[in-house]
Amino acid sequence: MLYKKPKNDDKYLWTNHVVGKMLYYRISEGLVKRVVRFPKRIETGVAPETIACMQPTGSKNRPSEVWAMYQSIGEKKKKIISAWRYPGVSKVGEPIPIPEDVLGALQEEGMDV
Repeated sequence: MLYKKPKNDDKYLWTNHVVGKMLYYRISEGLVKRVVRFPKRIETGVAPETIACMQPTGSKNRPSEVWAMYQSIGEKKKKIISAWRYPGVSKVGEPIPIPEDVLGALQEEGMDV
């Protein structure tokens, strides 16, 4: 199956990092947009001035979460920085569960994490 790269528009700006992570974790553009628009939970992102949001996915026997981290640009535009799939259910109020590969890639791109 061919992968359709998300396009920048008037609401969303996609980084190369998030495109790679969407391929790796098999997350579609529509799912990332849905997580950003209708989050079940919102936390402060690990990078400065970022927001991390989550929606539960999976089944009762195999629960998982899809996380997206973005930065607001102006009033209506959002810069999608990263997206990942967390196996299991994370606890509310604890630091965001970010996989080591995502964290390392963000640091390589110059984000203060």
